Amino acid sequence: MKRPIPYGIMNYAELVRDNAYFVDKTRFIAKLEGIHNPVYLRPRRFVKSLFCSMLHYYYDRAQEKRFEELFGHTWIGKNPTARHNQFIVLKLDFSEIGVSGAQTSLEEKFHLYCNERITSLSAVYPDIMQDIPPVRPELDSCMNLSIWLDNLQKRGSPRVYVIIDEYDNFANQLITSYQDHTYQDMTSGDNFLRTFFKVLKAGRQTDAIENIFITGVLPITIDDLTSSYNIGTFLTLDASFEDMLGFTQEETNQLLDEIYTDFLIDPATRRDVDEVIKKQYDGYHFVNPSGQSLYNSTMLMYFLRQFCDQKIIPKHLTDLNLRTDLSWIQRITKGSDHAEELISELLTSDTIAYDDDYLVTKFNKAQFFTKGYYPISLFYLGLLTRDDQFRLRIPNMNIRKIFAEYFNELLHIDVSTKYEDMMRSFIQNPDLPRLFADYWRLYISQLPEAVFTRVNENFYRTTFYELCSRYLSTWFTWNIERSYPEGRSDLEFVGKYHEKFAGIRWIIEFKYFSNAELSRLSWTIDEFNPPNEDIMQIQGYAQGLNREYPHNSFRLFLIYCFGNQGFCVFEI
Repeated sequence: MKRPIPYGIMNYAELVRDNAYFVDKTRFIAKLEGIHNPVYLRPRRFVKSLFCSMLHYYYDRAQEKRFEELFGHTWIGKNPTARHNQFIVLKLDFSEIGVSGAQTSLEEKFHLYCNERITSLSAVYPDIMQDIPPVRPELDSCMNLSIWLDNLQKRGSPRVYVIIDEYDNFANQLITSYQDHTYQDMTSGDNFLRTFFKVLKAGRQTDAIENIFITGVLPITIDDLTSSYNIGTFLTLDASFEDMLGFTQEETNQLLDEIYTDFLIDPATRRDVDEVIKKQYDGYHFVNPSGQSLYNSTMLMYFLRQFCDQKIIPKHLTDLNLRTDLSWIQRITKGSDHAEELISELLTSDTIAYDDDYLVTKFNKAQFFTKGYYPISLFYLGLLTRDDQFRLRIPNMNIRKIFAEYFNELLHIDVSTKYEDMMRSFIQNPDLPRLFADYWRLYISQLPEAVFTRVNENFYRTTFYELCSRYLSTWFTWNIERSYPEGRSDLEFVGKYHEKFAGIRWIIEFKYFSNAELSRLSWTIDEFNPPNEDIMQIQGYAQGLNREYPHNSFRLFLIYCFGNQGFCVFEI
């Protein structure tokens, strides 16, 4: 039976009601009960909101009669803890608090939102709230929350389980919109946000609050709150909670097994699909760089929703909602020049050095904008992940493509208006040397001279891939650094199994000589011939690929780039 693919679902009860596919993470509910005031940070699109919703339904005493319906099929439903459905749940989503608009101040919006959330509980728990004085709209939410918690405790009411989703959302909006003064006011002195968290801290001390679960993206806001909320337990870098959000390879395999069975998809396509999703959505290491990697769960569902609809690999593999606005990068790096330097380094090396001490400690807004913290900020935003204890890396091809897009935007490179003839010609007559020549003529020619002081083969490979993927993704997917016993290939064109180039695999190896190196050589570009070791290297990749795909058609290309002076393409 075909079931819904839960892309964009943030309400756990809706997911269960629709019988949507579900990767069971409920075992972490039991683990969280041993943690006081957990704070769990993850990048966008890692279904934090759905997990918060799941906690809400599990602990909400108003949902007790639905426990079997909502959790009977899960790990926690078969192994329930004594605390399920025991508490009043106050769930707050700070992403609902906007920072724009001059009519109402941020503080007023905050108090209005929180007061409304407390007031709404009267309808959810009428038996409890009938004896509790109502929220007083003339008071701010900090005072109302304090009074409310005090009244609950005095009357011996059930304790409150507090869930705060996207705790830093509106604070991050202030940072990116350069409203530093408002942010500073909000997180200093006795301002409203600090006072609100002081009330939460006091509620834990008096036992009016059972626990507080907080999610968000960046640690800076909660660090800037300092003593107002120094009771949080940060699980972001705790190895035992690394895969609480995001899918492991085993979980992904099981999900695909179900989908292939339910949708009657040809099993012969499975290897191609596995290859695509692993390169596009896997690769995140938040704690242990040598442990199992994680898939971005929302991005995988984005793919599967399209794949199950047509049973073909979709044209577009990148969800635009994943893309962090370039203004974030420019704000972090204090302008376009530093942003270009950072992005260029990542496009040429795929990795960047970082200080591990910076990653394992909280950091405040002042540190957020220092150069040593640039990589750390990109880690929390999901644009980089751990490579080892010394370097962070781009996690997958999805993010690699996004970095290439950032680069094009920063340098105002045209990638959208003059490539039609080039790409149409390639589809009619797939000539890779001609395709690369057109890329060099139309794309490389736009780059300023200064760029070529820091490019290498990775830069050419990534920008060539990004441009091709814009126009040729109907017919091809791509691999970068695919592993073989003989090493890792630079770039591969893979014909989609359901399109005109099915069964075609082209392996491309890039080599680079800088302008300075070229000037010291005794030969010219026209006289160049590929060294034997380069030929043997790419032939070794082909042997490995032939063992995996014996019925595919292979072509091998060596591409040599000489600074911005020219190039050579050799078919081996």
